[in-house]
Amino acid sequence: MASTGEDARATSCASAISDRRPQKRSRARGRVPRASRLYRSGSRQYNSAMLKPTLLSCAAVMAAALLLVLVPAAARGADAADPAAPVVLFNGRDLSGWLFRNAALKASWKVVSEVKLSESDPQQLVGIGEGGADDAVLFRVPTDHGSDIYTRQEFGDCELEIEFMVPRGSNSGVYLMGRYELQILDSYGKTGRLGMGDCGAIYSASVPSTNATRPPGQWQKFEVVFRAPRFDQSGRKIENARFVSVKLNGTVIQENVQVKGPTGGELSSTERPTGPILLQGDHGVVAFRNVRVRPVAIE
Repeated sequence: MASTGEDARATSCASAISDRRPQKRSRARGRVPRASRLYRSGSRQYNSAMLKPTLLSCAAVMAAALLLVLVPAAARGADAADPAAPVVLFNGRDLSGWLFRNAALKASWKVVSEVKLSESDPQQLVGIGEGGADDAVLFRVPTDHGSDIYTRQEFGDCELEIEFMVPRGSNSGVYLMGRYELQILDSYGKTGRLGMGDCGAIYSASVPSTNATRPPGQWQKFEVVFRAPRFDQSGRKIENARFVSVKLNGTVIQENVQVKGPTGGELSSTERPTGPILLQGDHGVVAFRNVRVRPVAIE
């Protein structure tokens, strides 16, 4: 029989071994509550209750990032996708954002899905459909009298992109700031010296350097960089408006052309720092689409 001291040592050893064994809990008692579980980071310990707000914040950030990826830019708005994105002036559905110079002639403009040259009369365009898509068309229909239209929004320095189509012999124009006209005409096939009335002329200021027009019934495109006139604090004009460059169908036809004042047919003869984009509709049949302006700062 072991002595009392030996019994004590045996009991102590058994207790130590027992302490090293994992502790089992009965189902009746349940597990350790999650809120009391510990997490270690370096020398610090955290329980799950302390981490919950942080985890929720991270989840919210990740959800927002996923939303930006999945939701199309158009649904979030062009400015949210790209602050430098151009302003789309024609929505493809109606004339929201446009004003009529002659309100009695609103019927001279329609929104259509597409236009083409008339098979029976090459001096006319034919509109098809009712629009509704991004590439829909602003159509100045065949009529004896039409109205100019212009944007409610005004611009100063800007880059303008606009596509247009004319039938044989037709005449129109695009006015920067409602005052300075870039001429539209069926000039296809013209040889020799170009005039102020030809396509791409800055009316009364500069003829195009070359004839870059396409046949009637085909879409054409202007790309314009424009610098607005400058005024001092008293409102006196100190610098003329300037067409920095004009491209017609990808070809440069105008460079650094100053205009001393409104070029004729303008909304107002009074020059200002900003003005609308005007589409001429009182001359002939014409169609426009993809009308975009990007405000810029030009030195």
